[in-house]
Amino acid sequence: MGQSTDNDEDDEFPPEKRLEAPNHRLIEAGIATIPDMETLRECVAYENAHQNRTPILKRLDRKAADLREAENE
Repeated sequence: MGQSTDNDEDDEFPPEKRLEAPNHRLIEAGIATIPDMETLRECVAYENAHQNRTPILKRLDRKAADLREAENE
């Protein structure tokens, strides 16, 4: 709340929904569908503040590399 974004998808899938799913597959899907670096940064900040799970942070780092690569294509 108090966040203003241009991306309606952020409103539907905030970091807590992407990263606090009941099973690993849903978390993977939440990470896989991150559309941009802004959303990714929000997810990293959320994970650092709440769970700080190394495997999830590593997966977010891989997603960042994927997003950077897609921007360069």
